[in-house]
Amino acid sequence: MTNPPPGTSTPTDRPPAAPSAAPGQPGPAQPASGAAAGGPRSPVCGVILAAGEGQRLRPLTELLPKALCPVGNVALLDRALARLSGLGLAGTATVAVNAAYLAEQIVSQVGDRAHLSVEPDGPLGTSGGIGRLRDWIDGRGVLVGNADGYLTDPARAPGKDIAALLDGWTGETVRMLTKPVPAGETGGFSGRRFAGFSLLPWRLVRSLPAEQGNLVRTVWRPAEAEGALELIPYDGVYIDTGTPADYLAANLHAANGHNLIDPTALIDATRGEVRESVIGARSRIRGSVTRSVTWPDAEVSPGESLTDAIRAPGGLTVPAT
Repeated sequence: MTNPPPGTSTPTDRPPAAPSAAPGQPGPAQPASGAAAGGPRSPVCGVILAAGEGQRLRPLTELLPKALCPVGNVALLDRALARLSGLGLAGTATVAVNAAYLAEQIVSQVGDRAHLSVEPDGPLGTSGGIGRLRDWIDGRGVLVGNADGYLTDPARAPGKDIAALLDGWTGETVRMLTKPVPAGETGGFSGRRFAGFSLLPWRLVRSLPAEQGNLVRTVWRPAEAEGALELIPYDGVYIDTGTPADYLAANLHAANGHNLIDPTALIDATRGEVRESVIGARSRIRGSVTRSVTWPDAEVSPGESLTDAIRAPGGLTVPAT
């Protein structure tokens, strides 16, 4: 686990930004530049959604909840918390994490770094998870991040890469981090797709029930219909790690064409060979590993060739093709 992030800081005395779309104004959502100087003009807290089971990643997620699957040898949840910390959002008064599936693992990983909301009867979805936190949010806007999103921008540090979501925010509109919808695909919002984080005003959060639901239907589409959805471009790389292929792609992107090998891993000097892969803590590599990921304590035996796959402890192997 990483050490607890530094204390919370709140931007103050910021210059005003250009006006946002007024609630009730009709018309489709339009990309917003997010370039207005300064931080939000309304108090903001952060929530990382980490309750999901990750069914498409089974059987890997029979061992770990999706939010704790490592990318580049760092748990996805830790990456998300570091991104909030980079915005000055840290600590139990300012950051919350929800948990449901294998909740005890999430609780242990988070420790005292964030307020914890455990959903005892199973995941409530993205909307229900926020609804269950209404008393904790208590009038603030909320920056909501999906723990299973991999984001990286080589030009900006984590946190600074999504700061445009907060710049000049009045506390009335919904803002969504976005990338263009890939060619040949449909859906999304005015030709753009969600990229892991959205910023929600209290006026829409305060009525969310603590029951099964998703933000697309309860917040995003209603905001779009009233002309109050701002689409903030993300200049970096975003990968939803929900499938084995995308999860591997995120790891290989983190490796950047090289190897990422934990210092505690053992690579057999005569039989082990690693190419363009991520090797987890205490892994024992005595065979060949190519464009693959080994989780902590995984093994690759002599004469074995692991290619385009994820290897977990106990010999569990999930192909990514």
